[in-house]
Amino acid sequence: MVTVSWQTGPHLVEAVESILAAPGVDEFVLVNHGNPPELIQSLRAMAADRDDFVLVETGANYGFARGCNIGAQRASGDLVLFLNPDAVLAKGVASRLKASAKQLGDTVWVIGARIVNSDGTEQRGGRRGELTPRSAMVTFLGLDRLLPFVKSLHFEHEDLPTELASVPVVSGAAMMMPRRAFLQMGGFDERYFLHVEDIDICRKVRECGGTVWFEPRASILHYGGTSKSSPYFVETHKALGFVKYFWKYYPGALERLFTMLMIVPIFAAIWGRVTLIHLRGRIATLLRRRRAVARLRRMESKRGGRDRTALPAAEAANPPVSETRPL
Repeated sequence: MVTVSWQTGPHLVEAVESILAAPGVDEFVLVNHGNPPELIQSLRAMAADRDDFVLVETGANYGFARGCNIGAQRASGDLVLFLNPDAVLAKGVASRLKASAKQLGDTVWVIGARIVNSDGTEQRGGRRGELTPRSAMVTFLGLDRLLPFVKSLHFEHEDLPTELASVPVVSGAAMMMPRRAFLQMGGFDERYFLHVEDIDICRKVRECGGTVWFEPRASILHYGGTSKSSPYFVETHKALGFVKYFWKYYPGALERLFTMLMIVPIFAAIWGRVTLIHLRGRIATLLRRRRAVARLRRMESKRGGRDRTALPAAEAANPPVSETRPL
C-alpha cells in the first residue's frame, strides 16, 4: 500500500493507524512530501518499530503522481493500493480488494473502491464515465441538470451495483493495480501535479487492452479537504490537469481549439464550485451561531421570568418592616 502526504492535517495519524491495523496489508509505504516536525517525529517512531512500515521522506512537495511513483518503486508486493492520506481503511477492505484482484487474475486492470463521506453517502468521483470534451462540457456547465437526454460524468447518483462493475474511470483516492503492470506503464504521468492522473492511467489501462473496475463492497471513508493548502490552489491544479489531459489525448486542430475555448469555463466551473462550498460553510456557521445566541436569549428570558414571579411570593412571606422614629 502506498500513501502520499503533504501537510495532510490531523487525520493522517488516524489514516496510518487504520492501515497498520487492517488485515491484508502486508506492507505500507508512506511518502512524506512535508508535514509538521512533531508529526514527522511521530511517523519516524512508528516506522522504527515496524518492519512493514516504510517511511520515505522526499524533502519537497513533488505532487501526488510523482509521490505515488516513488512509493510504488520502493514497495515490493505484487499488488499496490494507492490510498489518500485522509482516508480511513476499515477492516476487511484490503482483503476484499485482494480477493477481487485474484478474481481478475494476471491481466492488466485497475480496481477502485467505493469512496464515502462521513455520513455514509457516496462521494463524488469514485466512479465516472469517459472524460471527453463533450462529457466535460456537459458536467462543467451543468447541462445534465437541464437536459434530460445528456448524462453527467459522475455516477455516484446511479444505483449501486452489488459486485464488481466495469466502469471507464475510478478514483485515485483508493485505487489498486498490479505493481509490475503499473511500473511497466510508466506509473502515473508526472506532468499532473495533483488530480486527473487517475483519469489518465485508467485510460492508459483501457487503451492497452486492460479493464477498469468499481468494487462497491469495499467502502473507504474519505474526509477530503484536510490539507492546509488553499482550496483554490488544489482546484487550480485540478483545472490545469483537465487542460493537460485534453491537450494530450485530443491533438487535432479543432480539438485543441475547443480545449482553448473550454479553458475559461473549466476554471470558472471549478473555482465557482469551491467558492459555493466555502460560502455554504460560512452561511452554515453563521446560522449555527445565530441559533445558539437565540437559545441563550430564550434561556435568559425564562430565567428572568421565574425570578420576577418568585419575588412577590418572597415579599408576602417576609413583609418589609417599617421603622417609626420618635418625634
